[in-house]
Amino acid sequence: MAAGGLDMIRTMLHKLPQSERKLAEYILENPQDIVNGTIQEISASANTSGAAAIRLCKSIGLKGYQDLKLRIAGDLMRSADQGYRDIEPQESLYSIAQKTASNSIQVIRDTLDNIDHLELQKAIQMLITAGTVHFCGIGASGIVAQDAQQKFLRIKKGATAFTDMHLIATLIANADEHDIVFAISHSGETSEIVDVLKLAKERGVKTIGLTHFGQSAVSSICDVALYTSCSNEAPFRSAATSSRLAQLYMIDILFLGLAAERYEETIQYIDQSKAAIQTMGTNGS
Repeated sequence: MAAGGLDMIRTMLHKLPQSERKLAEYILENPQDIVNGTIQEISASANTSGAAAIRLCKSIGLKGYQDLKLRIAGDLMRSADQGYRDIEPQESLYSIAQKTASNSIQVIRDTLDNIDHLELQKAIQMLITAGTVHFCGIGASGIVAQDAQQKFLRIKKGATAFTDMHLIATLIANADEHDIVFAISHSGETSEIVDVLKLAKERGVKTIGLTHFGQSAVSSICDVALYTSCSNEAPFRSAATSSRLAQLYMIDILFLGLAAERYEETIQYIDQSKAAIQTMGTNGS
């Protein structure tokens, strides 16, 4: 069952207009009511209108009230101990390993709940027809961009991955209508990435963005916006562990989605890549 409705509301709460925020706050305080009530009943209880409820669903990126209702039902069915847990001073390695596994599983589940399958399909179709995909990201997102590049190169899809924004700007300046800029930014507000996307837009180059759930500078510019989990990580996140896993998960979905669309061709390219790597290993021994 889909979930994540309550996290979506929490993430967007501070950006909502007053009428929608009033309803959102009521839902957060009384999630069981929305599961059992109609849109008219919930709106009346929150002293708002049915129109405000419909606008709220749109504001948080859902298809409608029924979608929100199903997601909150999924939230309420989750076990109480689910969530992101932080490490503590002098914590045992056993406990750290348990928490890391739990956080990793949680962020992938939450990201799965957030997937807009229509947008995902659009992104895959864009990637299939693309000449070259220019992946860009900074810091931990740059590592994800490099992972994406090596995956796509293995199936004979032209791909670049650079963290030098000047070099990326040069590539975009010479890109054609068949190229794609794929921007990766957890916050969605990284100024260098936003500048790259603006340049791509000026040049008529199609764009895909992968960000943390919610409205952001990156998602507002991109032709297609994809999202990772809307839940917050544990506070101890200097290595951006959970967000990086969520980004890698989305890249894997795109890669496998593309492979499924061009299955026989993809298998051939992967086998050729493996053979080439094995040959290099034999020659080097």
